[in-house]
Amino acid sequence: MKNIIKLNKYNQEWYSKGKSNFIVLLWWLVQGTLFRFSLHNMYRWRNFLLRIFGAEIGKGVQVRSSAKFTYPWKVSIGNYSWVGDDVYFYSLDRIKVGNNCVVSQKAYLCTGSHNIKDIHFGLITSPIVIKDGAWVASDVFVYPGATIHEMGVVAARSTVIRDVPTNEVHAGSPAKFIKKRFEEEEINE
Repeated sequence: MKNIIKLNKYNQEWYSKGKSNFIVLLWWLVQGTLFRFSLHNMYRWRNFLLRIFGAEIGKGVQVRSSAKFTYPWKVSIGNYSWVGDDVYFYSLDRIKVGNNCVVSQKAYLCTGSHNIKDIHFGLITSPIVIKDGAWVASDVFVYPGATIHEMGVVAARSTVIRDVPTNEVHAGSPAKFIKKRFEEEEINE
């Protein structure tokens, strides 16, 4: 085979973490101690820590202590949204969660991958957007560049490789349309 992966040539000098290495290490220390070992109902404390490190956190946001953020300064979470246990924000690129959203336990929001056709395995990143009222259920994997539109739902253990339209429920791997979340008459009530 002519093309062999050459990881010794991997280069991501073009990529910016958005903060200095010192701030990255400080965040990892804070996340692994003050954030992680805070009591269950200390949502304001965890929101405070996220804000100190540049995350945009709305009113009434509830983030569980076991949630992880690679670079919180690349994350925004709207008002009254919930982030469950063991959710991972792999925020090499922007992750935007809207208002009144739920990201359930063990969901993985992945904004980074690699170019499989590049023999140097080049890094590629793309933002994730979860719009108002959407629900990402337990153990869902969301690929880089995906948008889950308003009131969209992704069922547990699904893999999102493309956008989920407004008011649709998607399930499976890859996630596919199952049904409408609300009927038109329910939306207008």
